[in-house]
Amino acid sequence: MKYQFIALLQLTLLLSTIPALSADNYKLGEDSRPHEGVPQGTVTKYHWTSKVFPGTERDYWVYVPAQYSPEKPACYMVFQDGGSYVNTNGDYRVPVVFDNLIHKKEMPVTVGIFINPGEIPAGESGKPASKNRSFEYDTPSDQYARFLLEEIIPEVSKKVNLATNAESHAICGASSGGICAFTAAWERPTTFSKVISHVGSFTNIRGGYVYPSLIRKTSPKPIRVFLQDGANDLDNAHGNWPLANQEMAAALKFAKYDYKFVFGDGAHNGKHGGAILPESLRWLWRDYAGQ
Repeated sequence: MKYQFIALLQLTLLLSTIPALSADNYKLGEDSRPHEGVPQGTVTKYHWTSKVFPGTERDYWVYVPAQYSPEKPACYMVFQDGGSYVNTNGDYRVPVVFDNLIHKKEMPVTVGIFINPGEIPAGESGKPASKNRSFEYDTPSDQYARFLLEEIIPEVSKKVNLATNAESHAICGASSGGICAFTAAWERPTTFSKVISHVGSFTNIRGGYVYPSLIRKTSPKPIRVFLQDGANDLDNAHGNWPLANQEMAAALKFAKYDYKFVFGDGAHNGKHGGAILPESLRWLWRDYAGQ
């Protein structure tokens, strides 16, 4: 009885040191807030009708840093669900974070390309509009990478002088946008060398659960990967998101990728990913030769 009491006490003390799994109380830091004296980039909104995804339309935004000069090609970073990432009052506030980190020279001069998923407009016969997000993001194929490289990147290049080497390109997304970011880099590693996935959907929505196995059985590709997830992420018929992200991290470790996995107590949202975005970007762009 004495030893059982001691064991129970030890367990109680141990549990008391572990944050409650339902906390999810991540807060934005100073790098996610505007500061006086920090030059602000410009954000311009555009609309696009796709041929790679026939019948779809979407909005996209382009952030150009104040430090950009047309004489020097700029890095670029693509964001899926662009409206969420470009929103300066949301969880990620990417333009503000870019302003601060570029000003402090903690990341290179980088153009942000924020792309919403496609929608198929309502038809003349009264057919309602439909969203194409899951097909574009969750399908493990090269179609989305082709959409970027054949349509969006060439269009942005008409407006901004973009660097053409893979080291200067990154891609980021959350949930299905997270697996989409990884897929684009996996399919085109000589174009996208850097990936950030927030609460990525590496589950069986459209077959994306295959990646841990593919990573283990394929020669390592020249991509750097940052994963973020939380213990209270989704668990449904498609799979268990926390387990899927842990399997991704284990596979990347096994295959000796340059990767980082941050696992917290968050749910399926942008709180944790947004709170650590500045540090994630520092890690992603560390040792960039053109900085």
